[in-house]
Amino acid sequence: MASPPTTPATISPSDLAAAAERRLQQGQGPSASELQFTGADHELRQKFRRLIDPGILRRNAENQALASLKILLTICQNLLNEPDNPKFQQFKPTNSLIKRNLIDPKGTVEYARELGFNPEVTDFQPYYTFHPTSKRMHTLRIGAEMLQEAVSLGSEKEARMAQAKKEEKAAADAVAEKIRLAYEDDRKMKLMRDELEKERRDARIAAAARRAATRESAPTEPQDEDEDEDDFMPGSGNVLGSSTSYKPPPSDKKTD
Repeated sequence: MASPPTTPATISPSDLAAAAERRLQQGQGPSASELQFTGADHELRQKFRRLIDPGILRRNAENQALASLKILLTICQNLLNEPDNPKFQQFKPTNSLIKRNLIDPKGTVEYARELGFNPEVTDFQPYYTFHPTSKRMHTLRIGAEMLQEAVSLGSEKEARMAQAKKEEKAAADAVAEKIRLAYEDDRKMKLMRDELEKERRDARIAAAARRAATRESAPTEPQDEDEDEDDFMPGSGNVLGSSTSYKPPPSDKKTD
């Protein structure tokens, strides 16, 4: 009895890639099928890279492009981690987050389509749905790797820009602090000069007041009481120092 024909085992592209990598590590060259796969894999990577840049990065604002790439990467990672989970096999274009980061930006829907998500209508609702197969999962994995590469580069650039802004702000704050300290020093010096001038002015006023008080409290010389007596000369009837002659008073005695 003839045995049934054997069906050749199907080898997934990821298995071929792993086998090629093992051969390279062992110092052996890849087989023909592995070479064919790695060549196709390279073309697929280049295609995804072109869809990212210029497809997404140059057609959108930098922040928006990076946000869109992160959403695409999250969709890929969820599906790669749980390929049989229906929740991760589709996304709804009317969802606010999806609409803002995948539907509205340029080039993002094209990337999702290349990953294997195709538009469908279920219960009158639009969806982008992924039907997992070995080939599609391999394509999804390559697309996720290219997204991870772009997101890593974008995040590094974003971190450098944030660090540069932080350093620029720190330098500006340092200059502002120097100006503030210089202003404070000038203000303190002015206060010291004003205080010193006030002390000098108060000292001058106090000295003038002391001199005035000293003059007012100085004793006056008493007048000599014998001075008037010395002005008369006995028997002369004249006062020294006076131009008026002394006249004796008239006598009350009558002559006969």
